[in-house]
Amino acid sequence: MIRGILFDLDGTLLDHRSAADGAITAWVSGRVPGHPRLAEAARLWRELEEPHLGAWQRGECSLEEQRRRRIHALCLELAIAVPGDLDRAFAAFADHYRRGWSAYPDAARAVRSLGGFRLGVLTNGTQEMQEAKVEAIGLGGLVGPVLTGELLGSCKPAAASYTRAAAALGLAPGEVLLVGDDVDKDVTAPAVTGMRSVWLDRLGVDPAPAGFPRITSLIQLPALVA
Repeated sequence: MIRGILFDLDGTLLDHRSAADGAITAWVSGRVPGHPRLAEAARLWRELEEPHLGAWQRGECSLEEQRRRRIHALCLELAIAVPGDLDRAFAAFADHYRRGWSAYPDAARAVRSLGGFRLGVLTNGTQEMQEAKVEAIGLGGLVGPVLTGELLGSCKPAAASYTRAAAALGLAPGEVLLVGDDVDKDVTAPAVTGMRSVWLDRLGVDPAPAGFPRITSLIQLPALVA
């Protein structure tokens, strides 16, 4: 029986993609107005995000170092002068990013309809930033604890991240449903712990992995767990 629901944050409750795309486009434009490859900046930044964040999440480098590496790699790809202070450069991007934070239109309505469940957020970001996001998009106090890899000591898709998140809700993994947009981290990986999951496919273009339910909007979630 499902007694608790964990939500991924970026791409599930918060429109991370739009915020990040707009932020890196603004950052590049600010450094090199009229850059001939400005339209490619968002795609390039997306391609750099997962490998560098993954290195930090696996403990291969510090959070600050993966940020420096991402900015450095983007500048090389776009033939932009590499900033002398990479930390300050990333902070400028982050300022743009924060201004772009917004919830998906279905997020608050879906969360409010699940009052009978223990709720939480399971995300791989840093504790401070992910808590700030939840507050900024108006979901503070509605979605339960924000459980990050930093807090739990393990990031998705490691099995410990799911078992520890369930324990934080006072539940066994088999009593919890994880809802998220990442097929690996939010859908298939939790299964090894007995946790159930549902894939939020906002683009509605692909079938779900065999054996896992798929929704295209969080509005469909309450009916799925009724």
